[in-house]
Amino acid sequence: MRLSTVRLPSPDSDALLTSAARHEGDDLVLLPHEDVGALLASGEDWHKRAAAAGGRRMPLNGVSLAPVVPHPNKIVCLGLNYATHIKEMGRPTPTHPTLFAKYDGSLVGAHDNVHMPAVSDDLDWEAELAVVIGRRARHVTRDEALDYVGGYTVVNDVTVRDWQHRTREFLSGKTFEATTPVGPSLVTADELPPGASGLAVGCKVDGHTMQKSNTSDLLFDVAAIVAYISTIITLLPGDLIATGTPGGVGAGRDPKVFLRPGQQLVTFVEGVGELSNTVVKDRW
Repeated sequence: MRLSTVRLPSPDSDALLTSAARHEGDDLVLLPHEDVGALLASGEDWHKRAAAAGGRRMPLNGVSLAPVVPHPNKIVCLGLNYATHIKEMGRPTPTHPTLFAKYDGSLVGAHDNVHMPAVSDDLDWEAELAVVIGRRARHVTRDEALDYVGGYTVVNDVTVRDWQHRTREFLSGKTFEATTPVGPSLVTADELPPGASGLAVGCKVDGHTMQKSNTSDLLFDVAAIVAYISTIITLLPGDLIATGTPGGVGAGRDPKVFLRPGQQLVTFVEGVGELSNTVVKDRW
């Protein structure tokens, strides 16, 4: 099953509403939840109810997609989780997952603009598989961790490199406003190989392949990641985990290459989906 959060016009104002929706061929079936995050939080039988619910149908073509989970309680990201990326950044291989966070203000939809901040020209791409938590997880073991995964989506952890490297902590370069596309949908775990392993992942800029790898090359796989984070903090339905990026980022090239306004950034994970976002320069 594929689930998306779609934007809908409000009948009473110019504001947009959102709704969770189930994909059926070329159509969407609207569900009685304001977004996919609310659906996941509605109870552990969300999968059955989402599959059975009937609602207004609308064509998928031309629909505006919000981030698949617009306001997750947590966005936890991994750095240095592919050997190729570790090598190009000149870092030692970590013995434990390298974790950092984002805030929901950084999220945009699958076809929204990615915003380059006025304070930097060093905007870089990071194609990633993302995990969406399906039920509350605390102190789960690696063997049981995949039972807590609701599904998977695509994320590009677009990074403001010079701000990332201002200090030892990554946060300032990782959570600029409207920089992180997520979507286009949540693909439930039963539709993919266990742990979403063996899937091609990468991105293109203006049609040129910049990253291409496979999720089987993750240093810490999905089960290990979920178990590790759940030891630290309770994972809640709708929480997003970005599993890390492979080699091929702009900062790892010689000379370095960064995104420019007007460029098209396409991010893909095999069997999960594709993001297509235009880079725009902020005025402030």
